Amino acid sequence: MVTTGLVAIDSTILATAVPSIVKDVGGFSQFPWLFSIYLLAQAVSVPIYAKLSDVIGRKPIILIGIGLFLLGSILCGFAWSMPALIAFRVVQGLGAGAVQPMAITIAGDIYTVAERAKTQAYLASVWAISSVVGPTLGGVFSQFLSWRWIFFVNVPLCVVAIVLLVRVFHEKVERREHRVDYLGAVLLTIALSLLILAVLEGGQAWTWNSVQSIGAFVIGGLLLVGFVFAERRAAEPILPLWVFSRRLLLTTAFVSLGVGAILIGLTSYVPTYLERALGTTPIVAGLTLAVLTIGWPISASQSGRLYLRFGFRTTVLIGMALVVIGSVVLVTFTMTPMLAVVALSCFLIGLGLGLVATPSLIAAQSSVEWNERGVVTGTNLFSRSIGSAVGVAIFGAIANGIFAASRTSDKVPATVEAASASVFLSVLIVGVVTVFAAILMPRLSAPVTAAPEAAQS
Repeated sequence: MVTTGLVAIDSTILATAVPSIVKDVGGFSQFPWLFSIYLLAQAVSVPIYAKLSDVIGRKPIILIGIGLFLLGSILCGFAWSMPALIAFRVVQGLGAGAVQPMAITIAGDIYTVAERAKTQAYLASVWAISSVVGPTLGGVFSQFLSWRWIFFVNVPLCVVAIVLLVRVFHEKVERREHRVDYLGAVLLTIALSLLILAVLEGGQAWTWNSVQSIGAFVIGGLLLVGFVFAERRAAEPILPLWVFSRRLLLTTAFVSLGVGAILIGLTSYVPTYLERALGTTPIVAGLTLAVLTIGWPISASQSGRLYLRFGFRTTVLIGMALVVIGSVVLVTFTMTPMLAVVALSCFLIGLGLGLVATPSLIAAQSSVEWNERGVVTGTNLFSRSIGSAVGVAIFGAIANGIFAASRTSDKVPATVEAASASVFLSVLIVGVVTVFAAILMPRLSAPVTAAPEAAQS
């Protein structure tokens, strides 16, 4: 619960401080990189950590992740420019790539599917508390102290998490020889970096039909193809291709991809939209965003009752219906902004995401044994991270394109509203596409009596 809190708070605390950060160190057009570079580092490292955890155990991996997250937080707190802050977010992202999937995988090891339905209330309470604490702290620090404290606040949490894990979590792992898939890791990292760079900088640093843009897309795509061939030949692939040959794992990965894009689109742009279009304070903008992350754990804590009774697919479809309804409301009223409407939309979307993310992940976990659970959990969260990284890049390109076309206009509020409307419309489109991915999920009832395969304490 403590390690989950690290990622939960960090996912909401930064967005409310973006205007203050930009005011201090500049670089408004670069601020999407604060999210995308973090998510990229997280995404490319998740499969590596997940594979290693199936070999050497969860505990050493999660401790490494917390250590990197701690180092990255300290460096971000002392950042002197936007490029420096972006660089230090890479370190934070590499840490988060181990923390989040390992915390969820450990829960999957310890509890049966039925028990996980009950313990979701405890884990969801972490997100509920963080959803209020994160945006509130971000607003308070930005308005009354300094945005740097949004990173320094991670230091005591990291220390507590390390102490607790060292003292109370023990696992038995069968040691064996293993080979790290360095080639696959390198190809995946470079390919995703080039593709996200091309999306984010296209139309900004260079035109879409420029040599740089076309070259980044082509080389990134070719490296992805090379990655697939490398994984086929690797003894212990970083991202085993069998994961994508099973219908349940493939469809839940696509659902997770959509969840990541939807979540980052709202958490990145709702606070900025409210602050610049309505003139709200960072605290008010943060609390409005908190409504989204409050709705998520409320529904997630109750999702177990639904998927144990109706199955995973039905639960996910109910959640996606709420996401689409909330997105429609948000898009409809963006050009005539009202704080209450934005809050209501965020709450509906949050309720929906809670019924989507948790059941789809548990469905994937429950279909495999212990020695594959790390990879499966990592793949699911890898998909969410990729969705977030690519999503923030695309949304940033859309918003920056509108701002670039309107630089000569004095109607700044209208420009903000137009950019936000385009981003929120994109979120709605992603939601509709994700519905189709959920429909393709196989019908699967949750096993009630299955026991965990490995003894953990």
